[in-house]
Amino acid sequence: MSDHYDELLEQVIRRVDSSGSLGKAEIAALSFWKRLNANTRWASALLVRPDAEVHAVTARVVAAARDRSVPTPDAASAALELLAVLPGFKARGPLASAVLLAAAPDRMAVYDRRARAGLARIDCPLVGTSRVYVRYITLVETLADQVNARGYQWTARDVDKALYWLGG
Repeated sequence: MSDHYDELLEQVIRRVDSSGSLGKAEIAALSFWKRLNANTRWASALLVRPDAEVHAVTARVVAAARDRSVPTPDAASAALELLAVLPGFKARGPLASAVLLAAAPDRMAVYDRRARAGLARIDCPLVGTSRVYVRYITLVETLADQVNARGYQWTARDVDKALYWLGG
């Protein structure tokens, strides 16, 4: 992965830090960053929503993802529940995890097929379809704790990048 690959993600994170929410432009940028096909019904349905509505929903998502009064998996679950009202986010897939990462980059991580494959390679498979991201972020926290116990300073994002590489 190029040193410049995450520049767009970092720009979105800065915008979310500044505004406290994401609009359609930030979601489109994350979709591009994840290299997702946006020629879909969900993208069309999102585009016809007022941007103010998208910002209002994602402001609640950002607040939930950043809520330090609850454990990270619970914050992720609450944020995903709030995000699910927007078109394209009911399935809680890779783009939803990218939104959570942009909302709380110090505690959330991206989940996709490569992360899942990376977990399988280190004998930590995620099985089943229920609450996948919540179980994933729990594993990511555990892995970060194990790495950090050896003197490193890994974040959830560092773990997800390692899983990305392992999952090739």
